[in-house]
Amino acid sequence: MDEVGLGKSLQTARKKAGLTQQQLRQQAGLSYSTLAKIERGAIKSPSIFTIQNIAAALGLSLNELMGDMAPKLPGTPKRRSKSGVRFVYFDINGCLVRFFHRAFTRLAAESGVPADLIESTFWHYNDAVCQGEMPLKEFNQILADRLHLPDLDWAEYYLEAVEPITEMRELVAWAAEHYHIGLLSNIMPGLVDAMMERDLLPKLKYTTIIDSSIVHAIKPEAAIYQVAQEKAGVAPEEILLVDDSRTNIMAAEHMGWHVLWFDDYRPEESTAHVRKALEPAA
Repeated sequence: MDEVGLGKSLQTARKKAGLTQQQLRQQAGLSYSTLAKIERGAIKSPSIFTIQNIAAALGLSLNELMGDMAPKLPGTPKRRSKSGVRFVYFDINGCLVRFFHRAFTRLAAESGVPADLIESTFWHYNDAVCQGEMPLKEFNQILADRLHLPDLDWAEYYLEAVEPITEMRELVAWAAEHYHIGLLSNIMPGLVDAMMERDLLPKLKYTTIIDSSIVHAIKPEAAIYQVAQEKAGVAPEEILLVDDSRTNIMAAEHMGWHVLWFDDYRPEESTAHVRKALEPAA
């Protein structure tokens, strides 16, 4: 990858979209300095996940943004399962990492506000933030006001609270050796990159990462599955979604995908089900 060439392409695409660096970095969930350095070609081999997020924020495909510099994905996966699966999408919260309820307990201890009221406030605004409709900064201020705190950074509480599910970490690494894989998550801006940096998510060659805050749609809305299907580049019946929400799974099944419900209280049993579903065709 030519960093200088990428930077010029990005700058041209951003200006064509009528966006300032500040506007684009907000939509892509990046820090201002990171975006500025990429445009200057000052970051050697920037993360493909970051470039995918920038492309999505500009309404472009990876190929449209990078042209000949775009990584060429193999046309045929190493394996096809007995059920015809070629591509596997994994959810993040409740699937790759145990959920962040400890963050509510910590906030309750620090603020004196009951944890159930904190959680209620969180879920009232969560979808708007995950869809990219409400900036994380605004959400932080609302939560701080409700907790009578001077300021608050939800991302830090979240990152300190989540724990990788070891069994799934091993499974995703195994799946990546045999199938194209991706992440499909309802998540707040910037958290995917932050989790990668802290080794909370497996650092693998994902074919694509569908971040709800970037595509401005959340599961179980049909729009996010349509984007995910397009990015996977395979037929609906060749996709498997592993998710901890039955509602999300039902929506994917309606799209014609294969689905598996993941129970983070029984990770060994759940991962065994996924491995069985991905047994290769004879």
